Amino acid sequence: MKTITFVRHGESTANAGGITMAQAEIPLSDQGTQQALALAPLLSAQPSVVLTSAYLRTQQTSKPYCERVGVVAMDNPLLNEFSAIDPALIAGMSGAQRKPFMVDYWREPSMMKRMGNDADTFAEFVQRVTAFAQDMDALPDGAVIFGHGIWIGLLVWQSLGFTCNDDASMRAFRRFQLGLPMPNCAVYQFVQVASGRWLPRAIF
Repeated sequence: MKTITFVRHGESTANAGGITMAQAEIPLSDQGTQQALALAPLLSAQPSVVLTSAYLRTQQTSKPYCERVGVVAMDNPLLNEFSAIDPALIAGMSGAQRKPFMVDYWREPSMMKRMGNDADTFAEFVQRVTAFAQDMDALPDGAVIFGHGIWIGLLVWQSLGFTCNDDASMRAFRRFQLGLPMPNCAVYQFVQVASGRWLPRAIF
């Protein structure tokens, strides 16, 4: 059986309520940097491969670990987090100012809603996670992957046998995701139990 480890990135400046930035450019906060340093010695000392999303905060989270084990991380855009709202539409806003926009977005979820040119539809996001999940069998045992909260939440949802292909299931996933314990630098492992089937478990 293979085991693949997924790590949510450390606290970002956006998590800490900072001013809106482009998704790919959001860095870790000072606390997030400390979280990444504390996490590094707790993970496997012999990863087969280390992957990150194409976003800065996952790459910064992986850096102390990669330096410790002597591995160069590779980025995979399929790991990129869901971008619900184009940053241009909420430019200059703090976390508190952004919150009403997110509440409105999820109040009436729609798989095909696009909030600006540089935003995902939820359908596109699901396709991204699904494409990665379909290739998980090909990953080597012991892979360590640095990703994002909603992304990992959707992978857990799918691994439990749920789909997300219409507005009702999108709403159900959101309820599930909000109740899923996943603080910054949370670690989940997925154990392969059969071809194409993975069992998730929270580690810390």
